[in-house]
Amino acid sequence: MVVGVPGRAWPNELISGTHPVVRLRPISRRDAKAWRSARRRNALWLARWDATAPPGADARPMTFRALVKRLRRSARQGTTFPFVVEVDGRFAGQVSVNNIVRGSAQFASVGYWIDQEFAGRGVIPRAVAMVIDHSFFTAGLHRIEICIRPENTNSLRVVEKLGIREIGYAPLFLHIDGEWRDHRIFAVTREEAPRGVLVRLESPEAGSS
Repeated sequence: MVVGVPGRAWPNELISGTHPVVRLRPISRRDAKAWRSARRRNALWLARWDATAPPGADARPMTFRALVKRLRRSARQGTTFPFVVEVDGRFAGQVSVNNIVRGSAQFASVGYWIDQEFAGRGVIPRAVAMVIDHSFFTAGLHRIEICIRPENTNSLRVVEKLGIREIGYAPLFLHIDGEWRDHRIFAVTREEAPRGVLVRLESPEAGSS
């Protein structure tokens, strides 16, 4: 079960689970110390999967303050939902609904990262399920996509646990860790998950109903 403000796409807070309690809330400038600490401690863990600036793009590093400002502006414009992931009250990473397209598409993509300390505890599958269900049933979106590098076995397990099907392959799709990288594309629509995605995680057999 997820607890949040009914009918509010953004800003909102989502809470689910008991052991551990996973809370998703809007990113804030107050997260600066915890965010910097997590990114510093996990630099090697995350570097292989982090987006980078391609040749010719602005490669200047963005400060945390500038990052939050950009994300909050995009959230006000309705193009992203930038959540912080907390586990039992501790900062654990981020999960964001990005590239929100309205009109006839009602589409978005989901991206995430997690502190290695919290990896392997089912936190990211739950957080991703929570934002997908929020996108479907509160924000009114129709289709959610997740793009994953073929080498990223941890993320591939996330979509496997959530029962999200693979729909395609995108060569040289995103600039990651200094190079253009291929990605596998996974997607789910509301028709495929009429009861939501979180129910699949909590009761895998329900994913086939």
